[in-house]
Amino acid sequence: MATLTVRLPDDKHERLKALASHKKISVNKLMEELSTQALAEFDSEVRFRALASLGETKRGLDILDKIDAHFAS
Repeated sequence: MATLTVRLPDDKHERLKALASHKKISVNKLMEELSTQALAEFDSEVRFRALASLGETKRGLDILDKIDAHFAS
């Protein structure tokens, strides 16, 4: 497992701590969840672009629908 140091403005750090506390998780776990979410978005975009370049519009639009459904809940 790697260690990552991130510099944030104090106010943003306090807000992240409050969010983590609200979710009853550590800031470390919160950052892990947020990074997982960001990577899932990125992976979906990459898959969409790959399918779009192959001309599989329907499959690409289906992926976008999944993304929308995920973030709507």
